[in-house]
Amino acid sequence: MNNHSVPLSPVLPLTSFGNVLVFLFSILLATTIIFLNFSVLLSILMNKSLRNENRFMFMLSTCLSDICSGVSYYYAGVLDVRDHYTSPNRTFYIAPTFLGLSYMAIIAAQADRYHAVASPFKYSQRMTRNRTLLVILVYWVYAFVIVAVNNLVPVGTAKRVTGIGSFLGNICTVIIMIGLNIRLYYIATFQLMKEPPSADRDGKRSSIYLVVIVAVFFLGAWLPLFIHIIVCSFSGTTCYSFKNEGTDPIRILPRLNAVITPVLYTRGCTALRESLFTHVWRSCCRSLNPGIRGPGPCKQNPHGLQDEEKELRVTDSEVDAEHINIQNQNPFISIDPLAFQACSH
Repeated sequence: MNNHSVPLSPVLPLTSFGNVLVFLFSILLATTIIFLNFSVLLSILMNKSLRNENRFMFMLSTCLSDICSGVSYYYAGVLDVRDHYTSPNRTFYIAPTFLGLSYMAIIAAQADRYHAVASPFKYSQRMTRNRTLLVILVYWVYAFVIVAVNNLVPVGTAKRVTGIGSFLGNICTVIIMIGLNIRLYYIATFQLMKEPPSADRDGKRSSIYLVVIVAVFFLGAWLPLFIHIIVCSFSGTTCYSFKNEGTDPIRILPRLNAVITPVLYTRGCTALRESLFTHVWRSCCRSLNPGIRGPGPCKQNPHGLQDEEKELRVTDSEVDAEHINIQNQNPFISIDPLAFQACSH
């Protein structure tokens, strides 16, 4: 990721307890981002009914970009890295691009939900699964085309293009996101309430509320960075007030949002939560310990599978006792003990 042979060091010198905590926090943040988003990604991929819905395709896109963001944070956040044009150990704006892809996925998901609720008939005709995947592919390709242009043109030109693009893009997308949030909330709160109660209405409301809540948290994490970049672009100053990425709280906030987003997805969607517990986490726990049983994701049986065999095993003395009890209660009923044993086993 670096264009010169520059020795890399931790995000802060490990000479004090506070610096060690910052270093460990960066590692923990990157690991948590990868673990949570990869779990949600597998939950969707392993459930056919989830894969057939367009909204989960945007969740997949968000999880994939956040996983890449978590992997890149092992470099950009754990080590002493400044992702700037003149920095010798920069990531060539690849790491921030993964964060931007999550941002575009949230906007696309908002537009998708609005179209699905406002014009359900047209939505079912237009937005097939292939077209949804095409939309996702388009904004992924667009993001990396911008990265390529930024790295191929001279630094001065790249700064001007980035400054103008950041201002226009951030302002427009924030206005669009806030406007869609207000409109979606109005639809979920007032418009859908006029429909008769049904599972379809409840499903629409829950999906809208989920997108709105995710977008609100997204805006809360991203607005400080947007405002900071816009101010720096117009003032002509460097947008790094701190030593590096890992110590800048404005740049840590979007990474924290990459932890919050999969938690909100799981909390707000029952089908996704069940898939996560039954197909992903429970399967992992079973592979680690074959003595796991019960409906929960990791309920352990300390005696292994032998207890289940003991529960199914019926001894001859128990069969005889049952036979005697039945005959005592009703002498006109005669039961063959051998037949009873066969049925029990």
